[in-house]
Amino acid sequence: MKGRVLAGALLLVAFATACGGAASGGSSNETAADALNRGLAAHAAGKLDEAVAAYFTTLSKDPKNQFAYYNLGEIAQRQNRVAAAQAFYGLALEQDPKMESALFNLAIIRTSAGATAEAVTLYRQVIAVDPNYAAAHFNLGLLLRQLGQTADAQTELATAQRLDPKLVAPSPSATPLQQASPTRKP
Repeated sequence: MKGRVLAGALLLVAFATACGGAASGGSSNETAADALNRGLAAHAAGKLDEAVAAYFTTLSKDPKNQFAYYNLGEIAQRQNRVAAAQAFYGLALEQDPKMESALFNLAIIRTSAGATAEAVTLYRQVIAVDPNYAAAHFNLGLLLRQLGQTADAQTELATAQRLDPKLVAPSPSATPLQQASPTRKP
């Protein structure tokens, strides 16, 4: 399956390269970093089609660019294209298994899909990489509460609040914090 996802992503990169280039704002001497920065600017401005084209240009010049994969995943997740988001986050994690923003967003997707145990594992991976990731502690606490692991849930929620005082101990119906933002580095 991993090979099919990578092959599909590479086909998309080839397609974007064939359709992109100078017409989409890039140039033949543009570096991968330049294309990534152009993508980030378009992404921040809400010009998602331009951002996607720039991220694919980045990948055509640097096929292992975890940030381009991550940002494509973030856009796909925002557009509710769950399978694409998971695939792009997976490709980002193949490049850097400790990319906490990809792990965090993948945990949100897995939670929404009802894969609670997998989401718990992913949040724990985020916390292993960055013990001060308050939102991961918060979301993990909510999931543990849902699973009936009250003591562990309270510990996670208290840690989240200690790290970020705005994260108060939620009511039983509280919803998880949403996805991480576009990034150029983990």
